[in-house]
Amino acid sequence: MLSVLLANSVHFRPLDLAAILVYLTLMAGMGLWFSRRNQSTEHYFLGDRNFPGWAIGLSMLGTSISSVTFLAFPAAAFALDWRQLISNLTLPFVAVLAIIVFIPFFRRGNTTSAFEYLGDRYGTVPRLYGTLSFILLQLIRLGKVLFLVSIPVSLLTGWDIRLVIIGVGIFISFYTIAGGIEAVIWTDVIQTIVLWLGGILCFTIIVTRLPGGLAQVFEVGSAQGKFGIGSFDFNLTERTFWTVSLLGLLNWLTIYSSDQNVVQRFIAARSLREARKATTLYSFLAVLTWSFFFLVGTCVFVFYRVFPESAVTNLQADEVFPWFILTQVPAGLAGLVISGVLAAAMSSLDSSINSIATVTTVDLLKPWLAPGRDDRFYLRFARLIAVLASAAMIGGAVFFSSVEKESMNDLSWIIASVFGGCLLGLFMLGFFTRRVDNTAAIIGLAGAILVNLYLGLSTGGWLPAAWSIQIHSYWVGLFVNLAFISLALLISLFRSPNPRDLTGLTVWTQEPQP
Repeated sequence: MLSVLLANSVHFRPLDLAAILVYLTLMAGMGLWFSRRNQSTEHYFLGDRNFPGWAIGLSMLGTSISSVTFLAFPAAAFALDWRQLISNLTLPFVAVLAIIVFIPFFRRGNTTSAFEYLGDRYGTVPRLYGTLSFILLQLIRLGKVLFLVSIPVSLLTGWDIRLVIIGVGIFISFYTIAGGIEAVIWTDVIQTIVLWLGGILCFTIIVTRLPGGLAQVFEVGSAQGKFGIGSFDFNLTERTFWTVSLLGLLNWLTIYSSDQNVVQRFIAARSLREARKATTLYSFLAVLTWSFFFLVGTCVFVFYRVFPESAVTNLQADEVFPWFILTQVPAGLAGLVISGVLAAAMSSLDSSINSIATVTTVDLLKPWLAPGRDDRFYLRFARLIAVLASAAMIGGAVFFSSVEKESMNDLSWIIASVFGGCLLGLFMLGFFTRRVDNTAAIIGLAGAILVNLYLGLSTGGWLPAAWSIQIHSYWVGLFVNLAFISLALLISLFRSPNPRDLTGLTVWTQEPQP
């Protein structure tokens, strides 16, 4: 519907294209600049571990917000209220745990990957499980995010979405492959600023055009229930306040403890203090950013209540904000806003491409597939993996563009559920227990994967009713991790004490930090 309306009422504006091209040229130039500095895998993956905390914090922000923040959060606020924000507001609570406990584990020694910890703590199989799970889930994520960000660009330009996917995908791949983690982090800093500028511009236009200004946003929004945060009933089958909060805690625990995109930034900071400073800055700015974009969605709702348009009534909730950008924002400035949409996606995609290259090289190639080679070989291979990941990203996005949204979500959710369900449990048992060893972890993984597969098929409606269990899909990850933790702990009770040297690998054997 939006594409039809835009074709009839919105003309492509050269100034918007010019603004986008200026932004893209800056990103490409940064990629070429940093490419000259990459002479080793240490520099390509970690920038010689010399990044300041403020840059790491902004990069973490850019990586996590993606195009979902820019488009989906305003759509959620426009259609309903602020209840979907609650899960993200749990981030600071988990950040405290990360600052105190997680970061020192990952910064011990000379590690590069989150999954090196699993190898040191348990052994080969858990490390392989974590590595392969991460790569698979990131490849799915790459395709989905690239597809989603290509939608507004396709609407703006009128180009076929598949051409947009290929063009945007190749561009992101270029500066990421060339520049390594330095290009990723410093372009993330710029992209985060551009995203904020785009959001602030839309917010300012609405507030200045409303007769009552910002006060009218809160007045109309409150009257329409747009600032609600959901029911406070304790009902785990519905998206109540407590359900969303618990899911948020689980999500952020998983991200802070096992996501290579985050862990790689912990390691790349120039000191433990700078890594903790980055996490503190990120936690504060992330909550502020998410809240702001929900406010933008409420502003758009109030704007169209005060200045109703018949076209808007025929749009889906996630189409209203792009419609506002392309019809209400002046030429050139709309290009800046679209650059913000691109920035949101690019800062997420470049991080995933680089992290896939990192873990493939560090956790697969060096220890098993091609051990003992010189560093130049590993650097060339890392760039080759980044090329292959980029090709998979573009192919996945084209595939997602050709299937129904429901099919896309169901398929990606089932795969993510089956292959990524135990990572949180693996790291938590590693951090907080001493008895669970490699054998207990492997048996726990085998049992939990079977539980994961069954619950995924059951909640997806792929099993006969007689064989299914009534559980909401929200809780599959929780039950799978509980199954793994329970089974691994049970097995450990019947085994001799863990023979592995755990110095520096658990909270009970952690070495003092300088």
